[in-house]
Amino acid sequence: MFNILIKELKLSASSLSFFFIVFGLMFFIPGYPILCGVFFVTLGIFQSFQNARETNDILFSALLPIAKKDVVKGKLLFVCFVEICSLLLMGIVTVIRMTLLSDIPAYTSNAMMNANCFALGLAFFLFGIFNIVFVGGFFKTAYKYGPPFLTYIVIAFFTIGTGEALHHIPKLSWLNAFGTENLTEQVILLLAGIALFALLSVITYNISCRRFEKIDL
Repeated sequence: MFNILIKELKLSASSLSFFFIVFGLMFFIPGYPILCGVFFVTLGIFQSFQNARETNDILFSALLPIAKKDVVKGKLLFVCFVEICSLLLMGIVTVIRMTLLSDIPAYTSNAMMNANCFALGLAFFLFGIFNIVFVGGFFKTAYKYGPPFLTYIVIAFFTIGTGEALHHIPKLSWLNAFGTENLTEQVILLLAGIALFALLSVITYNISCRRFEKIDL
């Protein structure tokens, strides 16, 4: 498993995938839809899939003495590696904003989504959506990456828009609580986001393996 991931990191990955990890720091920006940072990270991953197709990486990987499911595993491990790196950045920023920067006027009067556990849970969920829609969609053909990415864009920005709108509903204003207010409820939502990310990633792997096995390269 480790060797498959190293192959992806060293041979298949676009440098943009690693550069775009820093967009996790968008959680610092007040007055901005911070979950767009998730989209930019996935855009970097998209560049790696584009690079892999242009260099016939899928065919090269299939010719290695490994099972087809290991080709899928390698791609998904790489995707999850990039996602988790960016989520760690988002998590660090969230902790800083909820503690050290909790009294900064630009954050306390922020009309957009605050960086809190709910936002972080949504970030996990969005990455899970990317995995099942884009990665799972790519392995229908192991060649076409445009249509599944466009589908993901529509779903992602609908989810981001919904997340931004929810806290404007009076009874759901606690979703945008800043600092340590309503921390218990928000931690529950964060754990739900993590669980959904894990579940969707496992489903992605199983679906992608079945689809890739049917493809005659």
